[in-house]
Amino acid sequence: MFKKNTHYVSEYTEFMQQLLKDQPEMAQGQIEGRALLWDKAPINLDERQRNDASRIEQKPYPYQAD
Repeated sequence: MFKKNTHYVSEYTEFMQQLLKDQPEMAQGQIEGRALLWDKAPINLDERQRNDASRIEQKPYPYQAD
């Protein structure tokens, strides 16, 4: 029905392509930043269960004197 325009490239896409072409080290920095903030080691379920079991429940308002 509608013919898709495959030749259009937005200004933002052009900017990002040119930026990455001019500074190729930026892509590696993005990968390192993602690894630092988001890519975490797998969770050890046994250790997590022990940590959860060893928690002491805190009162709703810890500064209230009984």
